[in-house]
Amino acid sequence: MTKTIHWLGAGLSSTPGIKRLADGQNPLIVWNRTLAKAQNSLAEIQDKIQIRQLDWQELKNTVNAGDVLVSMLPATNHLNVAELCLQTNAHFVSSSYISPQMAALNQQATTQGLCFVNEVGLDPGIDHLLAHALVDQYQQSPQFSADNEIYFRSYCGGFPKIANDFKYKFSWSPLGVLKALKSPAKWLDQGETKTCQAPWHALTEHSITLLDSTETFQAYPNRDSLPFLQQYGFDKNWQVKQFVRGTLRLAGWSTAWQYLFDEVASISSEDISAEDAEQKLKKISQNLEEKYSYDIDEPDRVVLSVELVAKQGNKTIWHNSYLLDACGNKNGQAMARLVSLPVSLAVEAILDQSIDKGVSAAPHQPEQVNTWLTKLESLGEKVTLRDHLA
Repeated sequence: MTKTIHWLGAGLSSTPGIKRLADGQNPLIVWNRTLAKAQNSLAEIQDKIQIRQLDWQELKNTVNAGDVLVSMLPATNHLNVAELCLQTNAHFVSSSYISPQMAALNQQATTQGLCFVNEVGLDPGIDHLLAHALVDQYQQSPQFSADNEIYFRSYCGGFPKIANDFKYKFSWSPLGVLKALKSPAKWLDQGETKTCQAPWHALTEHSITLLDSTETFQAYPNRDSLPFLQQYGFDKNWQVKQFVRGTLRLAGWSTAWQYLFDEVASISSEDISAEDAEQKLKKISQNLEEKYSYDIDEPDRVVLSVELVAKQGNKTIWHNSYLLDACGNKNGQAMARLVSLPVSLAVEAILDQSIDKGVSAAPHQPEQVNTWLTKLESLGEKVTLRDHLA
């Protein structure tokens, strides 16, 4: 029996993935909280799919065992969708980080033979694929040794193709970006664990060699990088001197955003309730959305750089990196494509039974990583591998 794909949420970061799956053999139902918005954004493929108002009871009644549910809703909804999947024996996909609550469903999902695949967007997602690929290349190289010093850097950022004075535009609600400014980070540098309470406290300049030039960005650590040492297959015996996953911003970003840093810091230090703080952030968010949202057909840009360096003393003996530098085009915004196309690959991997049961992140096996990267390239998303010592 053919399984149905249920895609929940038809926002800006969903459309390219939905359009790709609409050309497949499996029925596709898009569920959205605002029906008119989904009908408008998916008008050109309405004859290939069903579009329905998101009603949780109707969704539950419609899902059959073996179907795939894609949650592109706010992260706070993912657990509700995952629990619905357990009740209906359906598979689950999201582009978001695996939360502790999601991880706790691993045993039940595995027992029921279900795939709960997360972290298959851009960051997290494509960055995971590239990190796994680099670690595999390094381990297969003649230079590999547990005695080498290792430096790993993974930075990703989205911004306007044509820079504005604000050095940024929002492709989704600014509220999430503002909350991220309040998030502490943890990473390795000079072999020691480093922490910061706000990104602007750990801002650095980071130069990236592009296809025909070098560009200097601002960069800062994002979340807690340390759990990804194990996820990426770094052995506990390796001499890891630097390990950081972070965010890229255009040069001048911190100057343009200084007033926001001050406002966020001020709200955090005020003796007010969490509810009042949330309301203040929402008001700022609404103002930002009005001033700095993308115009219709305005191209965005995404840069993702993942590199692994091995040294013996002061001598670099191995240095490979991946670069993705993409802009909005006729197939959609770069951010939307690079988030939703990998999600569509995860859906296909579940349907063809090529992905592990239980709760998992983006694939780590070299063969599957190469398959996904090849498929992304066939879709026009070019990722460049460089050997910096060649």
